[in-house]
Amino acid sequence: MFEGLSTPVLGVAAFSGTGKTTLLRQVLPRLTAAGLAVGVIKHTHHDFEVDRPGKDSHVLRQAGARQTLLAGPRRWALIAEEPEHRGDPDLETLVHRLDLDRLDLVLVEGFRHAPFPKLELHRADLGKPWLHPEDPWIVAVASDTPPPAPCRLPCLDLNRPDQVAAFILDWSRRRAGG
Repeated sequence: MFEGLSTPVLGVAAFSGTGKTTLLRQVLPRLTAAGLAVGVIKHTHHDFEVDRPGKDSHVLRQAGARQTLLAGPRRWALIAEEPEHRGDPDLETLVHRLDLDRLDLVLVEGFRHAPFPKLELHRADLGKPWLHPEDPWIVAVASDTPPPAPCRLPCLDLNRPDQVAAFILDWSRRRAGG
């Protein structure tokens, strides 16, 4: 996956309720403070709205626009409509829709079954199974308890975002070749 891509892509894989978004919210400022330009792709299983009903962009989408680009002085957003439900989007296609020339790293929340490098998050209280024994794409685990032995992967403390950020920073720099 991601043939010829020079920007490292790392997933954050976990079951719902583990705290993926919470951890990313804590890690992102640390990565940007270290000088990384980070893009994020967040997968959702639900329908969502980016613009609000009644706004011009929403009215134009409802009128039939397949793509609507909202642009302002500080940000822009592209909203693309799929005419029919085709299931989950293709991660590689989504990555290539980012402006990769302006990014040092892409973090992906979700797509836990896709074949690409991932950091597994695990919370013992949820009672869910570990992912890394069955997923060869997991490069490290971050948990609130030690993983079952034997675990040959780097083991991080899920409750220490500084430690997780340091791992991601080091991993991304090694993948980028610098």
